[in-house]
Amino acid sequence: MERNLTIANRLREVFLNGHWIANTNYKEQLHNLSWEQAIQKMSNLNSIAAITYHINYYLAGLLNAFEKGNLEFHDKFSFDLPPINSQSDWEKLVKDFLDNSENFANKIEQLTDNIFDQPFMEEKYGTYLRNIEGVIEHSYYHLGQITLIKKMVIESPANR
Repeated sequence: MERNLTIANRLREVFLNGHWIANTNYKEQLHNLSWEQAIQKMSNLNSIAAITYHINYYLAGLLNAFEKGNLEFHDKFSFDLPPINSQSDWEKLVKDFLDNSENFANKIEQLTDNIFDQPFMEEKYGTYLRNIEGVIEHSYYHLGQITLIKKMVIESPANR
């Protein structure tokens, strides 16, 4: 299998349909969560909604970079979650996230094999491959957080 297809499949696995690495994926974890559960804070941890926004922020920024050829997003804004005050607000965030997940995987699927070893936007950022693998690793890290926070939220006395 060509690298573009392999990497696109790995992205879909963490975001949309996989069970191999974490025995779950974002779509599965975010499904059937109420907006109150999604924004619930457990101790000093980020909420599920904040983490979802965070990963989506990077996916949207990278999709924009592929289109425009430059990076226009900044780490300092990656947790600037707009208020979520209803189920429709939460569902919109999840839909945007899942759409960006699929769009990002589709974009990677369209890349030619030689691009993966090329510098990503600027030499200082490393290669396309390194950055895309970083997205996968970063996403699994936060998927683990979401999975644990979700268990804490669902099992908290306030939600029984």
